[in-house]
Amino acid sequence: MKKIKVHIADDHQILIDGIYAVLSSEENIEVVGSSLNGEDVLKWFASNEADILILDINMPNVDGIEVLQSFIKIGFQQKTIVLSSYDDIKLIKEVLKIGAKGFLAKKCAGENIVEAINTVYGGKQYFSESIQDKLLSTFSKEVSSMEQTSQDGSFFSSLTPRETEVLRLIAQQFNTKEIGTELHISKNTVETHRKNLINKLKVKNVVGLAIYAVKNNIV
Repeated sequence: MKKIKVHIADDHQILIDGIYAVLSSEENIEVVGSSLNGEDVLKWFASNEADILILDINMPNVDGIEVLQSFIKIGFQQKTIVLSSYDDIKLIKEVLKIGAKGFLAKKCAGENIVEAINTVYGGKQYFSESIQDKLLSTFSKEVSSMEQTSQDGSFFSSLTPRETEVLRLIAQQFNTKEIGTELHISKNTVETHRKNLINKLKVKNVVGLAIYAVKNNIV
């Protein structure tokens, strides 16, 4: 089995050690390096490779944003999950524009890091639930006047009644636990429905699901 190679970059060794401890029990994930600042990240990737970079935004010398900008300048495509103590919507949008594929709040990194790595490695975006809530709130306002397209309608017809219910609750900013409670289903079942919706509707994340729901008058 091919292992997902991960590099961890954070200016706190204790956080690196914590993430390493979580990942060390995963058979399909291997930590291949770590860095305490952005300058070391750039030096490491100059002669090494990793499938996923876990990148803290606030680091000395060269910060996380500068690392991503440096990657863009040299045409280097690196799947990156950003870690931050801040979940400001402007910051989230900025790192997404410069190549980040995921955004994790540090307070929940331990419980979400494995799912985030597997999701981003699989070619999709990942956001912790607190980040999803902010993105959904912002993007729902931006798309409130969008018109439904015939293509959207063809996708909608492929959804099961249960998937439609889950989609409606996602657009109403229910989190995984709340959806499970509302529909009397398990967390894993909710996650399965969410993944199926993302695949069926050809979107990248829950924000795309919310936009779709608004456009198609599901909420």
